[in-house]
Amino acid sequence: MDDSNQKPKNKNIHKGIFLLPNLFTTAALFGGFYAIIAAMKGQFEMAAIAIFVAMILDGLDGRVARLTNTQSDFGAEYDSLSDMVSFGVAPALVMYQWSLLHLATESVLLGKLGWLAAFIYTTSAALRLARFNTQVGVADKRYFQGLASPAAAAVLMGAVWVCETYGIAGQDVTYAAFLFTIIAGGLMVSRFSYYSFKDLDLRKKVPFVAVLIIMLIFVFLSIEQATVLFSLFFLYTLSGPVISLFRWNRNRIRMTPDSE
Repeated sequence: MDDSNQKPKNKNIHKGIFLLPNLFTTAALFGGFYAIIAAMKGQFEMAAIAIFVAMILDGLDGRVARLTNTQSDFGAEYDSLSDMVSFGVAPALVMYQWSLLHLATESVLLGKLGWLAAFIYTTSAALRLARFNTQVGVADKRYFQGLASPAAAAVLMGAVWVCETYGIAGQDVTYAAFLFTIIAGGLMVSRFSYYSFKDLDLRKKVPFVAVLIIMLIFVFLSIEQATVLFSLFFLYTLSGPVISLFRWNRNRIRMTPDSE
């Protein structure tokens, strides 16, 4: 994810520009740019897919940099700028072109609210990235504060992809798209805790049922990519408030004096 691949700024980080990780970052940036072009042409399914491809590439650049020991300040800044385009600007413009602009047919006021919703999402993505960059090395690495911008982009683009797959036009769900865009933006700047998967060790042994679950996910992905991806990211989006509520309740119990 965008924020998970940011590199800590410390004395051990390299100076200069390394080609390999920045190639992945550039490819992710291209995915976001292509999504905007595809949306302008009315190719919304391709636009949504391009954002998901950008997510995969964005998830690789940081890992490639760590594996090859090519982390740099330049790479960290470039990655943030790429994320802003691919997961901030691009999803907002795709949503606007797909559905939000049709609010203008209802009234002038609703038309303005449509592009304001897209702007709120874009601004929230920028604030989310800025907050993360200032908290590197300080915040709990196991959790993100607020929904990561790639996940927010995925749930929006997943909704577009599903609707396009089942023949639901954007102009038929304008109010739902408006609320969805606002909520996704709000969750990015919220204080809800989202599991980051940074402490997930793929080298550890897992139960046999875990392998079966992974196999089933791949089977469903081969049949219904849009529905499965949207469902996974939608559940992840809901997990933030649930995790935060659980942690708040646990801390409240710990701080409550024993009544006995």
